[in-house]
Order: sequence, then structure tokens, then C-alpha cells
Amino acid sequence: MTRSPMLPDDEFNRALVHNVHPSNYTNPEPSGRYNLVVVGAGSAGLITASIAAGLGAKVALIERHLMGGDCLNVGCVPSKSLIRSARAVGDVQAAGAFGVHVPEGVRIDFGQIMERMRRIRSEISQHDSVTRYRDELGVEVYLGDAHFCGPDAIEVAGATLRFKKAVIATGARAAELPIPGLMEAGYLSNETVFSLTELPRRLAVIGAGPIGCEMAQAFRRFGSGVSLFEIADHILPREDADAAAVVQEALQNDGVKLLLSSRVVEVRKTSTGRVIVYEDADGTHEIEADEILLGIGRAPNVEGLGLEAAGVEYDTQKGVHVDDNLRTANKHIFAAGDICLAPKFTHTADASAKIVVRNALFFGRQKFSDLVIPWCTYTEPEVAHVGLYEREAHEAGIEIDTYVTQAAQNDRSKAESETRGFVKIHVKKGSDKIVGATIVNPHAGEMISEVTTAIVADVGLAKLAEVIHPYPTQAEAIKTTTGAYMRTRLTPGVEKLFKLLMRFSR
Repeated sequence: MTRSPMLPDDEFNRALVHNVHPSNYTNPEPSGRYNLVVVGAGSAGLITASIAAGLGAKVALIERHLMGGDCLNVGCVPSKSLIRSARAVGDVQAAGAFGVHVPEGVRIDFGQIMERMRRIRSEISQHDSVTRYRDELGVEVYLGDAHFCGPDAIEVAGATLRFKKAVIATGARAAELPIPGLMEAGYLSNETVFSLTELPRRLAVIGAGPIGCEMAQAFRRFGSGVSLFEIADHILPREDADAAAVVQEALQNDGVKLLLSSRVVEVRKTSTGRVIVYEDADGTHEIEADEILLGIGRAPNVEGLGLEAAGVEYDTQKGVHVDDNLRTANKHIFAAGDICLAPKFTHTADASAKIVVRNALFFGRQKFSDLVIPWCTYTEPEVAHVGLYEREAHEAGIEIDTYVTQAAQNDRSKAESETRGFVKIHVKKGSDKIVGATIVNPHAGEMISEVTTAIVADVGLAKLAEVIHPYPTQAEAIKTTTGAYMRTRLTPGVEKLFKLLMRFSR
């Protein structure tokens, strides 16, 4: 078995690897048939294994690389650690507006920023460690490449594990683009960018989705000259257009060079870096960069699993095929997380794992489509969303009313000088039933849960209007938005009747 080392080779990465893939680890000997074999120890696999073992099932968990998967090692944990450092830079740069004058010559130590990230990652890795899952949770952990050798058996490191049920949770990896010369020139992805020890003087980011925008803003604040390429005419093309416009302005204010409606057609390695050739409406152009970061999405890890032998259907684009109960074509095998789902988020993997445990071990019939899944892009300001976008409601033939509160209307946002953004809530036309919401705010990821809870509990805007929010908070913008709905209930007829009642009650 081969696996890429975690670079740089320092105390924190050594501690990380010791926790999630110890070199001296010996796999257990298979002991009879397992109630559940889980392939992949990322977010979905870890949750599946821990819940099942906690319920008394005999569970085997297989991981070929690092336990914790992308989220711990090359995703959520390292990226949010960097974003926090970038926010600190932004606070320093904006300090003058608050009457705090920072002396000239403030130095950004990129090496220390990255070391902090590695330290945090190594500390968190204890939660996903081999030792914890084996000794505390009672899961039999196997390290090595696994492949199915039949509909109820899987091989790993020379051992054959037989199972009653199995779960495929092998996740996804950074997607590639067939750009001529890109592979030869070399590029970074979310799987390698966190190994940097020196700040690139010039960074080209291809793809202005969530990963591209987050990293473009962070590295620009650290001091890189950043060029952000996007084939669409605006960033975050899948997001609410108004939300994308706010973030786009923020990136421009930070100094990110946006190359929109642009298609990269070639990359060349030179003695001084890399040359990116791209096309836009004005023709063909070239730009130089020291590093290229590719952030165009995720590709499912289906290769080498022997899925054909297990009778599991899949394709290389969408991954493992599952029904709404997350069951594959083999009724004894389920899948969870990025390997089979379009929303590729850690919290979605967590929720799908819980569905799989219920359906695989307890003959449940819980449906993935019943979940209400919020998500957040961690730029500054953040963009959080849940439910339907306006365009999706239109495509589904659902008529909606939309209520919007601008951040500039919120007292706390004014006090914080954070007036970029809004709360936008969609309801079914003529009712208060919430069908979707988008929040743009420095704390949007924290605020969206209130609306998500309302949707899950089938609480409409009228009931949400009764929630008391502390004053002053930015979450009060949700209250203000519910107030906009409540005012629509005061029709001219109702208003006239109300005034008449008040007259007679004097």
C-alpha cells in the first residue's frame, strides 16, 4: 500500500499521521461475519461506524489513506483555519475605520499561519484516530486498499472480511480539467495547497466556486497577487445572484483580479513560473503565476473498489448509484457521503450516515430526499443558503413571495460596519410557508440554522415573527424579514376594521 506523505514533515504532521494512519499499526484478524463493514473513514464512514458500534453491531472500518478523510486533512479544518488568519489580516487592514491606527510595517508571517493550521489539524485528529475508534468505540479498524470480491465479501491487506451489510463511504477527490500543459506545469488542489510553506507571490485560481473564492480571498489578504478565473460571467455561479454580487464586490475590494467569462486554454511551465493562456470576448491573453490552484469541484472515488464483483452500479461522474434510501443495486450494500451524493458537504455526509445506519441495520425506510440541507461559503462576508433558490422554485412551478432585509437596515451591522449583505426568505405565494432562504453576512453560517429549524419544524414566518432576538444582534435581520411578511397581512380592509375598533374602544 502506498500513500502520499503529509508535508512538510514537522511535529504536527507527524502527530497527525500517528493518529490517523500509524505506521506501526497491525490490522486485526477477521473474526467471523460482520454486521457492518464500512469502506472509507471520512466523515460519512466514521459516523456510520461509530453509531453502529455504539448500538452493539460488530463493525469493521477500512481506510486506505488517512482517517478523517478530506474534512480533517485537506478540507474543512485546514481551510477554515487559514480563513480565520485571513480574517485577522482583514481586521488589521480595516482597523483605521474604527479609530485604531496600526503602525506601518505590520508583517504577515505565512509560515506561522500554516504552522498554526497544522497544529490545529493535529489536535483535532485525535477525534478521528485509529486508537479512539479501536479502543474507545470498539470498531475493528483495517488500514489498506479494499476491494469487493463478491456480493458479501471484501478483501483488505490480504484478509477477507464477510459481512451482512456494507457501506461504501470512499468520498471524492479534487476534480481535474483537461487543460493542455496543466499537468506538466504542475498545479495545486485542495489536497496539496495546505502543504505550502512559502507564500506564492502570484497565484492563479481556476474556478470561482466556493473553494476558489475562499482561497482567492485568503491568499490575497496574505499578500499574494491573485487572479481568479471563471468561465461564467460572475463568481459563485450556482449561488443566488444577489449574494454572488456582494461577494464579488468584496473580492474586488480585497484586490483579487477577476477574469470572468474567461476560459483557460493552455498552461506553460517557464523558468520563472507558469504562463496561463486564456480566452475571453476580447481574444486570447496570457498571464503569469508562480502557482496555480484548481478549484472546480469534486470527483467520486469509485476506482479500484471491485464494485462490479459486488453488483454495485456506478459511474465516474455521479459515483455510486443509490435509491432514496441510500441503498445500492446490491440490497445488502449502502453508500453515504460524497461517493453518492450531489451535495458534497461534511454535514450532509453526517446526515446520510445516520440514514444508512437506520436503513441497513433496523430495516428503516428513511429517505435522503426528506433532509433539509443548509450550506455555507466561508468568504467574508459568508453566504449561507437552505431550501430552494428563486430560480429553482420557478423551474418547479412553485409561485413564491420573497422578503428581503438589507444588512444596512440592521443596527448591529451598522455598529460593526458590516453593512454588506442581506437576509432573503422565500415563501409559497399567499402563505407563510418557508421554501428557501439566503443570508449574506459575516456570520451567515451561524444565522441560517434558525431558518433551517423553521423549515424542518414546518414553522412559518408568522410563528418565526414571535421569536425574540436579543438587541442588538445581526440575527435580528431575520426578525425584520418576518416583520415584512406580517405587514402584508394588514390589508386595507383589515386596517380599516382595526381603526374602527380602536375608535369604539376609546
